[in-house]
Amino acid sequence: MRGLATLAIVLVSLAGCGVMGGKSTADVVDDATITAAVKTKLVADRTSNLTRVDVDTTNATVYLKGTVESAEQKARAEQLAWDAKGVRGVVNQLQVQRR
Repeated sequence: MRGLATLAIVLVSLAGCGVMGGKSTADVVDDATITAAVKTKLVADRTSNLTRVDVDTTNATVYLKGTVESAEQKARAEQLAWDAKGVRGVVNQLQVQRR
């Protein structure tokens, strides 16, 4: 019962955020799902250390921010973001860390 009440509060909160931000609840949930999928792909990727990349999604466009060690990591993060279901665009704002 307690879990059901918590779920109801979360759904009402999402609905409120959607109305206030001009986005529907479905859009908010889809963006959150895309963000989670991209983060999962970044963490699971064994070829690069991309666990510290910040991921935000708005209207199915993924924004990648932070620093990486190489241009290859930057490109790999972008490719993984594109591979996530539902992504319509990727804005890669990652900076390559100078040594």
